[in-house]
Amino acid sequence: MLEIVCATANAHKVTEMESLLGGVVTLVPRPATLGEVDETAESLEGNALLKARAVSAYTGSVALADDTGLEVVALDGRPGVHSARYAGVTSDDAQNRAKLLVDLVHATERAAHFRTVLALVYPDGREILVEGVCEGVIALEERGSDGFGYDSVFIPIDGDGRTFAEMGLVAKNAVSHRARAINSLRALLSTP
Repeated sequence: MLEIVCATANAHKVTEMESLLGGVVTLVPRPATLGEVDETAESLEGNALLKARAVSAYTGSVALADDTGLEVVALDGRPGVHSARYAGVTSDDAQNRAKLLVDLVHATERAAHFRTVLALVYPDGREILVEGVCEGVIALEERGSDGFGYDSVFIPIDGDGRTFAEMGLVAKNAVSHRARAINSLRALLSTP
């Protein structure tokens, strides 16, 4: 089974990835000695590749990285690539959600989508990019306590009216952007 070093330090993302990639690959955590990789690209693809390349170069192993953005129609696609620091460079998830809800307080259009890009980088230089998209709307207020990031304000169109934070991991993984990207990667890795 292929062993892949997971470039993210986000334990929530690792849990989701492990639950979706189980049986196809073995995920190993990013070495603690590797510092943060600066996400300086202006695209999700660019940031995912920056992280995967850095981890692969550091470990000499196959590396998997992701970058995810919430793209809101009424905000011309923002926060997008800046989703993790929407309320400022040192902002946390709660501050980012609060800013989003304030920015949309008068919006009649609340359509949005999550987009995840996965980059798989091999030590020999081969690179694979896949993406997953989940269409939805932004709730009027936060709902639910599971999940992370914008999960408590995002209602997927393919769901049952609950936010990601109300759904739990199994239900979320049935429709989420990350699950769709990982399923695409899984299909590529399972092909002989």
